[in-house]
Amino acid sequence: MNKRKPLILTATMLLVLALVLAACSSSKGKEQNAADSAQPAAATADTKTDGSEGGAAVQGGTLSYALATSPDTLDPHRSGLAVAVRVLRTIYDSLVVQLPDNSIKPWLATSWTVSDDGKSYTFKLRQDVKFQDGTPFNAEAVKYSYDRILDPATKAANAVALLAPYESSEIIDDYTIKLNLSTPSRAFLGNLSQALLGIVSPTAAKKDGDQFGLNPVGTGPFKFVKWEQNAEIQVERNPDYNWAPETVENKGAPYLDGITFKIIPEEATRIGSVQSGQVLAAETVPPQNIVALKDDKKTQLLQANTVGLPYTLFFNEERPPWNEAKARQAVQLAIDVDSIVKTLYLGTYDRAWSPLTPGTFGYDPSLENSVKPDLTKANALLDELGWVKGADGIREKDGKKLTIHYVDGTPNREKRNDIAVIIQQQLKAIGISVEVEITKDVRTVVFTNGAYDLYGNSQVNSDPNALYSFYHTAKPNGTPTLPRLSDPDVDKLLEQGLVETDDTKRAEIYKQIQHYIIDQAVVLPIYVFPYTVAADRSVQGIVFDTLGYPIFNSASIKK
Repeated sequence: MNKRKPLILTATMLLVLALVLAACSSSKGKEQNAADSAQPAAATADTKTDGSEGGAAVQGGTLSYALATSPDTLDPHRSGLAVAVRVLRTIYDSLVVQLPDNSIKPWLATSWTVSDDGKSYTFKLRQDVKFQDGTPFNAEAVKYSYDRILDPATKAANAVALLAPYESSEIIDDYTIKLNLSTPSRAFLGNLSQALLGIVSPTAAKKDGDQFGLNPVGTGPFKFVKWEQNAEIQVERNPDYNWAPETVENKGAPYLDGITFKIIPEEATRIGSVQSGQVLAAETVPPQNIVALKDDKKTQLLQANTVGLPYTLFFNEERPPWNEAKARQAVQLAIDVDSIVKTLYLGTYDRAWSPLTPGTFGYDPSLENSVKPDLTKANALLDELGWVKGADGIREKDGKKLTIHYVDGTPNREKRNDIAVIIQQQLKAIGISVEVEITKDVRTVVFTNGAYDLYGNSQVNSDPNALYSFYHTAKPNGTPTLPRLSDPDVDKLLEQGLVETDDTKRAEIYKQIQHYIIDQAVVLPIYVFPYTVAADRSVQGIVFDTLGYPIFNSASIKK
């Protein structure tokens, strides 16, 4: 079996005014995200990392698990939300699994070989696996799943970038398949471990077409039961399951009878539901609750830092004056990220310093503390560009006010709207007016119309190649990247990083990319998101995968 180490390829209620003003006047702040769309995530808990307090797993029972937002779809190939992966991972399996040391091990595949030119992978598949509809898992199902992602009719989302540079596949026999790539890729094998590249039942997907996301069928440990929109999703134990990867202690069918994913966006209600016993576990615990729950004898906290791209504010370089590095650098020097993160996240989130999170391969720690607030220098940069403060304190040039149109989404995920309000206050100090637009339709405003100067996003990913889809020049007539960056030198480095086989050289390539992005103030990294779960003490066996997503194969409920 080939043991090369490829890795894997992302918004958003206002703080009370008093908190905002306190943040601005005192210069403190902190947090991060991981559901928007490197290296493994570490899990911690106030008891044990699996959420247990000892004792054998108990068979039976239904785990109620509150989600912060609703999945967009349960079709892995069409989903663009990390919250969907919490559910998707219960229904679908992948060809391979990524371990905490970044090594890749078998799952639905038993072994594989890689061609000398790195452009084809030949997988041997398990012969004892069935989809939840009773149809067999085989090479045809793998080919169908991956070809389906490339089919424009599927309207695939994040899966397209993850599957690149896959071109086609050849069925050698029922349980052997050859995957062909357009170019070698160090990220490809690791990407295959992600839930968004999960293998779907061809029979079910063909039968339900566009409705497959409402009737999902995979080979996973739990079977889909029903989805009450904006209320709950139910899955039940797959009694035939017997092919869990080595990252899971329980290789057979789950201990739980099922899981009910409750959709509870309101923070206080979601966490209060755990404390009152209405649900047994809830995700995305707000910072103030993390602090309060640490001494709660009825509740345990489980946590894993996510990896990939931290929550980051992207400048739109197609909109002047943010196409000028000095203008972006002025903003970079005027924003007190430490203040924001400490104020909003109360020490429960880490500040981000790079376009990659600390757990990601190639992350450069030398960037930490490299940018500090400097209002004098920020003002000087804007002076150089000819922006002059008017009577109202806002800078002007050629009859235009210096304004940033800052777009964010609703609901106020991870207090991101609050970040916008604090930045609005901080940038007044250097004469920049910030117009904050909170919208329910981020897709249209940002991705279709490009009507933003600053927009925040993140992506959970295990490989630094995740930077490619954000910072490489977009293809002609292709989807623009968030920063609208187009730099031949950066393009070349990103292309080299994708194929470089020497880990030392590859890490150096990504360090150069990170330095360019920070030095040129292409983005403003804000926080690293810790995926945090509050659970009743009766809940055992919840673990996290290398990306920080919860795994329920070994979960149980003590009587």
